Amino acid sequence: MERILVSSCLMGRPVRYDGAAKPVGDDLFERWRAEGRLVPFCPEVSGGLAVPRPPAEIVGGDGHAVLDGTAQVRTDTGEDVTAEFLHGARQALDTARRSGARIALLKEGSPSCGSHQIYDGTFTGNRLPGDGVTTALLEREGIQVFSDTDLDALHALLQTLETTPPPPPKPK
Repeated sequence: MERILVSSCLMGRPVRYDGAAKPVGDDLFERWRAEGRLVPFCPEVSGGLAVPRPPAEIVGGDGHAVLDGTAQVRTDTGEDVTAEFLHGARQALDTARRSGARIALLKEGSPSCGSHQIYDGTFTGNRLPGDGVTTALLEREGIQVFSDTDLDALHALLQTLETTPPPPPKPK
């Protein structure tokens, strides 16, 4: 059975920066939960950030630029929380590997988990195309990331993966 790394907030856990959750109310999601496929994880909390916490956005690029060291994650007061976001992303990758998850379902728009768009770093509500830090790392390591708005596409991939053997491990 394929496992899916999933943002904890989508499971209904109050781990977002504002102390809220963003539970998914979809039949597919509930079936995956009942089947025991979902592996909940919050990279920001695992990276050492509190709940609640100040909002943060990527400044100078997206998650790929953060991984490359050319962008930072900052709070709305200017505090650099890049190290915490990087640590959380590495923890998410480790959790995915340990659980055997080749798929992740992450919260769109988040500086960690966004997979189509993120906020632009100005704290004005403007969005731009790009990936969050955790999404960028998972994708670089071969884990397919879907947003919470892409459940049908994830379901299609899940069906394909369950009829195809896993690839051999990458050499280190």
